[in-house]
Amino acid sequence: MPTFTAVTQITGKSLAEALGEQLETLIPEPTGVGVFEVGDDSDLWEVGAYFSERPDQIELALLAKASGIADFVISELPETDWVAKVRRDLAPVEAGRFFVYGAHDADKLPADKIGLLIEAAMAFGTGHHGTTLGCLRAFDRLLSEGQTFERVADIGCGTAVLGMAAAKVSEHLVYASDIDEVAVDVAQTNVDANALNGQVICLEAAGFSHEVLAENAPYDLIFANILKGPLIGLAPEMAAQIKTGGVAILSGMLHAQADDVIAVYTRNGFNLTQRDEIVDWTSLTLVRA
Repeated sequence: MPTFTAVTQITGKSLAEALGEQLETLIPEPTGVGVFEVGDDSDLWEVGAYFSERPDQIELALLAKASGIADFVISELPETDWVAKVRRDLAPVEAGRFFVYGAHDADKLPADKIGLLIEAAMAFGTGHHGTTLGCLRAFDRLLSEGQTFERVADIGCGTAVLGMAAAKVSEHLVYASDIDEVAVDVAQTNVDANALNGQVICLEAAGFSHEVLAENAPYDLIFANILKGPLIGLAPEMAAQIKTGGVAILSGMLHAQADDVIAVYTRNGFNLTQRDEIVDWTSLTLVRA
């Protein structure tokens, strides 16, 4: 069955959300509507809809004109076996001692590597993105320096790959939280697949706003692979939740955004010890002074 998309851009969150609601009233009815910010702090929003039959181009043109925006771009997506495509595209990834792979590549796991089984799903963090890879490499480097961590939290965990990496090298509990319910479900599925159930505790929470996270603070190590805005917003709470001498590994920021993040964390009592760049993304390792 063919799939059609109609996409445009608009400035302002409230206007974008209102446009998304209007799309839902169209006939033929869209099978899904999405409203996403383009970049971080840009206030430019992409609004789009999916249709199982070709949408009414005139109706979309009238909607765009009434909203004072550019016309919707209508496209027909080819029929694709997305599961097969994702599996072809997501080759195994090595990050120091860690080896991130899908079940279809289980036979490729080297005997001397720590395997992290991650299936592609509706959550971020397969190890292929520069942010996740940067965090894994930073963690591997700390382990190679002889550091150990008893209390670990993975904030904005996505697939929980970072939390599971910490659990694979320790017998202590690791807490993995995400604001998104789907991500928490995906994280738990991956935890089960890696036989870490009971060692990695998956929680639904915004930042540190969960009683279990509060009860187990302060932490020796905190991962936060999210975006610039949330990272900056979390800085005071991060400082409160991590012990003196504790390590924060942060990512999800573009190179041009890293200095702003560093400045905020410095004001909150952290010292930068390492800055890594992979493609367009920066990962930071900081120590609580």
